[in-house]
Amino acid sequence: MISLTLFRNEETITYASGDVIFRAGEAGKTMYIVTEGEVDIKVGDIVVETVTTGGMFGEMALIDAHSRSADAICRSACKLVVINQRRFEFLVSQTPYFAIQVMSIMAERLRHTNQMINKTVA
Repeated sequence: MISLTLFRNEETITYASGDVIFRAGEAGKTMYIVTEGEVDIKVGDIVVETVTTGGMFGEMALIDAHSRSADAICRSACKLVVINQRRFEFLVSQTPYFAIQVMSIMAERLRHTNQMINKTVA
């Protein structure tokens, strides 16, 4: 979970349940922090993760400059903080704990994906 205290003064964008935040294949120039609600991350028709309050998504596009690898769709009404490349780089350089949180979340996702693959193969 990302510490929401870093973002308490940031503007949020509100989305309704069912709103599409982005689609796989689109260029990604922002990441998102969930301050309220739930967002499903889908690869094809499979929900690979539901991001809840304090979670983040979309960060891979800021790290590797590739297009989006999944869809992000609001499961419920949501409030999200939008972080662009410049803000992301500032947070990483000025707040080492933020960088560790991002890496930790990415590592957790990789472990979860590996477990899903292992169950499918077995």
